[in-house]
Amino acid sequence: MLLKKWSAFFNPEQFQGWGKKKNYFEGWYFKILNKECNQALAIIPGIAMDAEGKKKAFIQLLDGKLHRSEYYSFDGSAFQAKPGLFEIKIDQNCFTQNSIQLDLPILKGSLNFENPIGWPKPWYSPGIMGPYAFVPFMECYHGIVSMDHAINGKLAYNLDTIDFTDGRGYIEKDWGHSFPSSYVWMQSNHFSNSGISFKASVANIPWIRNSFVGFIAGLWYQNQLIRFTTYNNTRLRKCKILLDHVELILENKKYLLEIYAHRNQATQLASPIQGVMDGRIEESMNSRIEVQLYSKKEKKLIFNDTGRHTAMEVAGAIDEIQIN
Repeated sequence: MLLKKWSAFFNPEQFQGWGKKKNYFEGWYFKILNKECNQALAIIPGIAMDAEGKKKAFIQLLDGKLHRSEYYSFDGSAFQAKPGLFEIKIDQNCFTQNSIQLDLPILKGSLNFENPIGWPKPWYSPGIMGPYAFVPFMECYHGIVSMDHAINGKLAYNLDTIDFTDGRGYIEKDWGHSFPSSYVWMQSNHFSNSGISFKASVANIPWIRNSFVGFIAGLWYQNQLIRFTTYNNTRLRKCKILLDHVELILENKKYLLEIYAHRNQATQLASPIQGVMDGRIEESMNSRIEVQLYSKKEKKLIFNDTGRHTAMEVAGAIDEIQIN
């Protein structure tokens, strides 16, 4: 068991729940869009354990264009994770960094992913959590599996067949016992040119007897990942959340990042509370984010673009994370 946990710790994409018996959840988020961007789906497999240790596996399906979601529940025994690898099986459904195989009532088929771009994970900073990965009492941990990748394959969806070949995808995950009491999250890898991906999140983080506003943002641009995080001396200068948009400003020694995100119609999803999927959040897959990146050394704007088909969530008591 110790070897399984040790391998998984330094590879956040793998199953982290070895030895967990209650009040625990773990879920992966696969976002897929076809080449024409007229089909946008999120597929969310996971496992949930309640206070008595009862386990339930699940797969959520979000249709971002039809604003519809489905929740499929399975007995906990249907969930299987392979030690030392990112390979998750739930009944006849299989999920890895490079592929998914689906056998759901309304969604069947397989997709392959090419050239996934992960978040760096050196031993001293294993993944997007950075040094916070070493803190054992975090409410929720986060991981990036792939910022961007190409898709090949087809899925049978209801009565139609969707060709996802030459589409784009994104994969991330969460684990712990509950989502934050308040947060905003956004992601897009559909900018003017391919090979660009952006994600950002701001959340209220419980800390011993208090809490703080934590944040993570990353821009994959020109084959490099530009990071803005709580732990790399970045400051969150602004977090303004209104009904129709969200504004964020982050600044570190090298860069100033300004984000203006247009909110759009959202669809309800289940979320974890103490390991049970009884919470409710809402996600849009039709939002837009305007991203501007300034180089402080060069004193000029070096990136200015709009991410389309943006996935976006705003949840909880947002006053906890407002910074104007």
